[in-house]
Amino acid sequence: MTTALTRRHLLAAALATGVAVPLGAGRGSAALGASGPARLTLPPPTGPHPVGTVSLHLVDRSRPDPVAGPGHFHELMTSIWYPAGRDARRRPVAPWMTAAPLRALLAANDFAPDVAAAPLTAGHEGAAVLQTRDRLPVILYSHGAGGHRSETTIVVQELASHGYVVVTVDHTYDGYSEFPDGRLTVPADELSFTPWDHAHDVQFVLDRIEDLAAGRNPDAGRRALPTGLGAALDLRRIGMFGWSKGATATALVMNQDRRVRAGLSFDGPMQSGPPPAGLDRPFMLMTAEFNRAAEPSVEQFWSQLRGWRLNVQADGALHGAYCDHQMLIPQLATIAGMSDEDLAAWVGTLDPGRAVRIQQAYPLAFFDLHLRHRRQRLLEGPSKAFPEVRSIP
Repeated sequence: MTTALTRRHLLAAALATGVAVPLGAGRGSAALGASGPARLTLPPPTGPHPVGTVSLHLVDRSRPDPVAGPGHFHELMTSIWYPAGRDARRRPVAPWMTAAPLRALLAANDFAPDVAAAPLTAGHEGAAVLQTRDRLPVILYSHGAGGHRSETTIVVQELASHGYVVVTVDHTYDGYSEFPDGRLTVPADELSFTPWDHAHDVQFVLDRIEDLAAGRNPDAGRRALPTGLGAALDLRRIGMFGWSKGATATALVMNQDRRVRAGLSFDGPMQSGPPPAGLDRPFMLMTAEFNRAAEPSVEQFWSQLRGWRLNVQADGALHGAYCDHQMLIPQLATIAGMSDEDLAAWVGTLDPGRAVRIQQAYPLAFFDLHLRHRRQRLLEGPSKAFPEVRSIP
């Protein structure tokens, strides 16, 4: 695919999706249960609103399923995260990932399948959407190769807690997913998936978001939707972000679809055929290993950006630094007895607690600036609050 990393590293980064150590901690620790494996933990979002979430099962009847055979169509699992009303706390919270794909992901990544239990998110399942005077901006997320839609849960629930509707997508057969009937899908190594495949998935999901806003229910099983969901969506303010391959897909979607008004890349390699072209809309790079000095395709993409642009990079960041990876692996390292050297190879030298703050602050500032038009001093130059983050001119 589009990364030079090993499959082991990619899967770890996908796993990364949602676990966190306490702020300022080194390795941190998972929550100990009375019985069974330790449960990994997530940091809470900082916004003023409770968070709700709902999953949707979507079927794209314009695209055949490459595995299931004739008569079967491309299926996707998505999750929608949103600010919820005060009664949300009566609802159960969603797990970061259901048991079957989590076990498959752990096993594929050379961990014991039952080494740890999935963390619980801040998302209350099916809670009513917060009632506000104005509709809410919408943000889409596309995951990396061999990943899943939960891999940036820290960022996603942070945005939702501050008043955004965030739609995350599992790219079937290029990641780990489970459908409502219990079918498990994992990365299909015999198939070739490019960032364009991710981009096509996202454009299909964008159409289904329009269905929601029009009062229709796109879920294949017509499962109940949270109260107020469709009426809350502001289709005039749509953004997108992605990690790795999903970051490249973000640029490709913006090349094809002007519905997306601002894009954010988490260390995207910007490699595809044809590659992303220049954009006249805001785009921000949060680079690490795929930085402009190391990756010519990223520098080429940067040079073609004609609108607002910014490139920031955290010192000590590796490829998964802006995903929950940075928080998950230290907890798994403690549970599994990973050596300090092996841990450093996975997460670099960026402190997990500092990574959480970066993940919560910078994406929110970017979308607040470009979807809500609120000035963000954080994006205007060096910040004393984030001395490890540099702006790359």
